[in-house]
Amino acid sequence: CHLVHYLRLSHHLIVLNYLIGTFDKLKSVSSEHVTITDAVFDGVEVRVFEPPAKQDETLKRAVVYIHGGGWALASARTSLYNNLCRIMAESLNAVVVSVEYRLVPEVCFPEQFHDALRATKHFLHPDVLAEYSVDPSRVAISGDSAGGNLAAAVCQQLSKEEHMTVRPKLQALIYPVLQAFDFNTPSYQQNMNMPVLPRYVMINYWIDYFNGNYDLAHSLVINNHTALDVSPALSFRGRLNWTSLLPSSFKKDYKPVVQTTGTAEIVQKLPALLDVRAVPLLAENDVLQRQPKTYVLTCENDVLRDDGVMYAKRLENAGVEVTLDHFDDCFHGCMIFTIWPTDFSAGVQTRNSYIKWLDENL
Repeated sequence: CHLVHYLRLSHHLIVLNYLIGTFDKLKSVSSEHVTITDAVFDGVEVRVFEPPAKQDETLKRAVVYIHGGGWALASARTSLYNNLCRIMAESLNAVVVSVEYRLVPEVCFPEQFHDALRATKHFLHPDVLAEYSVDPSRVAISGDSAGGNLAAAVCQQLSKEEHMTVRPKLQALIYPVLQAFDFNTPSYQQNMNMPVLPRYVMINYWIDYFNGNYDLAHSLVINNHTALDVSPALSFRGRLNWTSLLPSSFKKDYKPVVQTTGTAEIVQKLPALLDVRAVPLLAENDVLQRQPKTYVLTCENDVLRDDGVMYAKRLENAGVEVTLDHFDDCFHGCMIFTIWPTDFSAGVQTRNSYIKWLDENL
């Protein structure tokens, strides 16, 4: 894919998504247990999973799900996410709305955020909830990885909109990516070369999301964009101090990487690095106080482990009820790998724990 990009034949992410689609052609296939339909919510494509109505039941629960893939890959229609959402609908007897937001390079930030927000707000409209026989007081918003980023950002935005009559009861974030402020947290240092999501790949996803230049990657790796002399970053430093937000078992012997002199031009070129719609971990405390009951799943073998742990701690400090579900032997992305040939025990373990929490709290 990088060769394709270098030769300017196409964007390498377009090619990679094409390959994913070629090997994973899946149509909307309903069954006696779940009806699957494709729809458009306020201009955004979605896939809706509906379990059959029960005779003694009036209204169902619901989950708005936002898939991962670095804001650039995968789809609500791939077999991995189709399988996850179908199992969620069956296990929870809930309506699941899987959001098919537009991807890099077709669009960049903030369009993915806008797509997820529009689709969610459309679904939360009382008339739409009634159409799908959903209880307005029992709706969750959830997502994994980049989808967890979008879910957290959407929840924060909904909490600011006073006219909203229906709000999510819960948010459930699966190994979410929540900040681009510090690429040297203990988990970034510990797992910098971990397969599936090495540090350089995550940084490139951020650059693609912000429509930036890969030449900035090295400066980002060493935190030049948040050095002490980069004035736009100073006000955010206290909101992402991992030395106080992480338990000692995660901090180990790692040391903070804080440059005295940095490169302020990076933030000028990529202002979204400090935009809370892209980096929800940097939100103010008064916004965090308004967030719903929260579940955060993290994996030890993941550069993003500390993003989730720090967000859980900040929410807890703000008075939000939080469940941090940490897995010592699991890796980034594992929850969707539950079908052959990638049917991993880590995937089943994390998926079951996630669905169990939703079932008990939604």
